[in-house]
Amino acid sequence: MNAVQEWRPRVVTPTEAGAEATAAGLIRYLRDGADLDQLLVDEKALVFRGFGVDEAHLEPVMDLLLPGRLAYLHGNSPRTKVGDNLYTSTEYPPEYTISMHNELSYAHAYPSRLMFSCQLAAETGGATPLVDGTRWLEALDDDLTAAFSGGVRYLQNLHGGMGLGKSWQDTFETSDRAEVERFLAASEASVEWRKDGGLRIVQLRPATIKHPRTNTEVWFNQADQWHPAGLGDETAQALAQIMPAEELPQAVTLADGTPIPDEWAVQIRDRGLASAVDVDWVTGDVLLIDNLLVGHGRRPFTGQRRVLVAMSA
Repeated sequence: MNAVQEWRPRVVTPTEAGAEATAAGLIRYLRDGADLDQLLVDEKALVFRGFGVDEAHLEPVMDLLLPGRLAYLHGNSPRTKVGDNLYTSTEYPPEYTISMHNELSYAHAYPSRLMFSCQLAAETGGATPLVDGTRWLEALDDDLTAAFSGGVRYLQNLHGGMGLGKSWQDTFETSDRAEVERFLAASEASVEWRKDGGLRIVQLRPATIKHPRTNTEVWFNQADQWHPAGLGDETAQALAQIMPAEELPQAVTLADGTPIPDEWAVQIRDRGLASAVDVDWVTGDVLLIDNLLVGHGRRPFTGQRRVLVAMSA
């Protein structure tokens, strides 16, 4: 195996850090003993395990891991805001796998870092799989990556308060249309307010990007998650059979409008998952990932599971 195939996230324990096994110990390590920027670029993902970070002590940890935390604006995953730019990781039904993706890769503004905090590990399952974006790109067939070289066209139909999917108010955390327009102004997106109060957004985005520090090229799009064939949710798949693509809550094509074959969406989804390594949660874990270099997902689970997420530029 080469280095890309052998990659796993780095696990940092109190013994390795030379710190006490508490949230305060982790805070001192991050503040005084770690070159976090370089460590994250080198390792791509870091699991801080054994420090027992609970929700009451999470804020100062986040301040060190995520300077300048971002709101989850323009996100399409169902989640609840539980603190200062702190959210539940997802509220997608537990029986479904969430396929690999880089957070907000379809948007003009995406975070460079993501932090996950496990407050309660699931009874069974519930791992967060991580995939090296270079490995994912290398796993795809040449004809597929060639077709995607021109980029991806994403379409969103956000309702105005009642309808399928998310509302634009929830998506942008505001009910002010002008504020939404200001947010989208820099994105070069096509924006259309619908007569029913909804909002249609069309965006063209690259399928791959290069990391600004390493120049590494990675697969960086959500074509499979926006494609009916890539969904594990039978209800969503059935909806796509009876509604025109342009009227679905979200849809995707190649940049020039060419439909993406079902088998390509499935290939992207399945090879991303097959190339991933699982972070099996222990309550109190904190995971930090470089959102450009590493994609993430979620395995199905049983029982209660509480994982929180925050992000920064």
